[in-house]
Amino acid sequence: MSANPIPPLHLYSVPSDPQPPAAAPPKRERPRTAWTADQLMAADFPEPKWAVPGLLAEGVSLLAGPPKVGKSWLSLGLGLAVAAGGQAFDSVPVEGGPVLYLALEDTPRRLQTRMGKLLGGQRAPAGLTLVTECPPFPQGGTEAIAQWLDRNPDARMVVIDVFAKMRGQAPQGVSAYDADYVSVSYAKRLADYYGVAVVLVHHVRKAGSDDFLTEVSGTNGIAGAADATLVLKRARGQADGILHVTGRDVDEAEYALQFQSASGAWHLLDGPASDHTVGDTRAAILRHVRANPGAKPKDVAGELSHIDIDTIRRTCARMAEAGQLTRDGIGRYYPDTETRTQGVPEVSELSDCPVTPPDQHERPGQPELELSGLSGSTEAEGTAV
Repeated sequence: MSANPIPPLHLYSVPSDPQPPAAAPPKRERPRTAWTADQLMAADFPEPKWAVPGLLAEGVSLLAGPPKVGKSWLSLGLGLAVAAGGQAFDSVPVEGGPVLYLALEDTPRRLQTRMGKLLGGQRAPAGLTLVTECPPFPQGGTEAIAQWLDRNPDARMVVIDVFAKMRGQAPQGVSAYDADYVSVSYAKRLADYYGVAVVLVHHVRKAGSDDFLTEVSGTNGIAGAADATLVLKRARGQADGILHVTGRDVDEAEYALQFQSASGAWHLLDGPASDHTVGDTRAAILRHVRANPGAKPKDVAGELSHIDIDTIRRTCARMAEAGQLTRDGIGRYYPDTETRTQGVPEVSELSDCPVTPPDQHERPGQPELELSGLSGSTEAEGTAV
């Protein structure tokens, strides 16, 4: 008696209604990779296409955080917002477009439950494709995702949750750094060729660090190969999390987030992250001094009548010792200008980025050259979306 072989994993999409034959995907030019200096300076390049303006641009973004911090809730919420063309974090308008979400550690039932909470009775967007099984990048995952992108030329985002399920085995005879760099490069080639944001959900090390980039699990090759790195960390005070962001097309910044357990949604909090990682008294003093540089404790007490002046004096002194405020020689207090949260756009300014950037990329190059391994797939019909 022979056992039935386990079928290979593929990226399936089975529509509920008969669909008309899909039109042939547009022929894509291979991006040009060499110029003379004068040619490069004279070239006109389109602005990056944003999945979430100011936060997730086309390219590879690494979303890392400790276990159970809420990365999957955050990434699924972003996927729903982008697919529906709504608001990310309930505050940042996004341009709608197809989204592919690879939930490789979840079951359909769990995804249904999670989406039900996030949607809150709203209709689920048809533009979000959810997948629970996909082969690793080196074993056909790249081609499977490429075929979906070919059939969805206006796609805006691909989320891979989690990255460890897709990276595959490390090549033999290479260093750990090189292996990590190569594993991200699979996603990087897809993102660059299709002009789409690819989000890799990943973990951080147990040991903390002052530099959030060094907390990403693995070698520096993972963060080095990505275009942007976002680290979600637990916070003290009023915020439930701080999203640390840095990258090639995004400004380095920190954003305070609050998790709504009833809906499973993450919300951006107004103002600098430092306002939400301290206690209520310090946060109130920070806001007043930021609005009124040079204020003295008695000035603060005049506005914060619910806090006695002795508490305000002691708190201001402690905040100056901690570097949250600066104090001059006559007892006036000023916002600390040395912290990273100063001089960067506040949370509300995320939406100042172009919300509807050009989606059609005029890429110079030779039209007859295809990207190897992406557009020449010969898988049988029905094995991919």
